[in-house]
Amino acid sequence: MRNVIQQSVVLPAPADQLVEMYLDPARHGAITGAPVTIGEERGASFEAFGGQLSGTMLSVARPRLVVQSWRSVNFRDDDPDSTLILTFAPEGGEGRIDLVHVDVPDHDYNDVVEGWNKYYWEPWRKYLNAQS
Repeated sequence: MRNVIQQSVVLPAPADQLVEMYLDPARHGAITGAPVTIGEERGASFEAFGGQLSGTMLSVARPRLVVQSWRSVNFRDDDPDSTLILTFAPEGGEGRIDLVHVDVPDHDYNDVVEGWNKYYWEPWRKYLNAQS
């Protein structure tokens, strides 16, 4: 059975700004507190948290969609990459991010589920609140 993580978060910034923050290495790094390598072109490398997360950009459809192959250092060598799909949508004056993360290995599933909130949603909210 394939593992699927689904999460939604509403953050205090317009959706168009949220996607720009995710795709900008400096702002993405400021949100997470660690250096990020990210590009928009298909095939561009993605790396975050000092290589703890890595992958490849599969598609960017500005301003609403980012698709990446994705893996953590906890994936085993024979684990295939997972697929991360982020959609960005307006939610009143704020922005909503809908995450679908497919094929996370069983042995890393719970850590990845918890990690999205701990390493992305909470720090992103804190970052945005500090900007206002």
